[in-house]
Amino acid sequence: MRRPVVRIRPRFSAAVAIAFGALAAGCSSSPFTQTYQRGYVLAEGALEQIPLGASQEQVLIVLGTPSTVATVSGEAFYYISQKTAQTSFLPQKEVGRRVIAVYFDKNRKVERLADYGIKDGRVFDYVSQSTPTGGNESNYLNYLFRIFGTSAPNARI
Repeated sequence: MRRPVVRIRPRFSAAVAIAFGALAAGCSSSPFTQTYQRGYVLAEGALEQIPLGASQEQVLIVLGTPSTVATVSGEAFYYISQKTAQTSFLPQKEVGRRVIAVYFDKNRKVERLADYGIKDGRVFDYVSQSTPTGGNESNYLNYLFRIFGTSAPNARI
């Protein structure tokens, strides 16, 4: 006994292909991606308003209250933020971490500014374009990056 041959109409198969294509494109489309900012949000041009030698009061007026204050090697204000993105129903994925550090001298004047982030899996200062060397400062920064959010994959911090 021979089975009957079922033929699918070309229009129907084209419609099915278009529908699956639209579904696949919808999963990767940017309208379904949401970005979340947590922690300190740095205003545009705020770091340029803090010259070297500015007082702690000036820093507080421009940047506001720091996320944390350290007295490890002199006093420093740290402003911490994290940016994540989520596409549709997928879990959130970290897309950036940032620590703005303002270092003060013994007279409570700005000695140095730093804008730390993760570059190539290491803590990196985008102001001086360098990676902090070992010591108390490096250990404290590593600690801040580890406790705030999830650790970056293959991070060597």
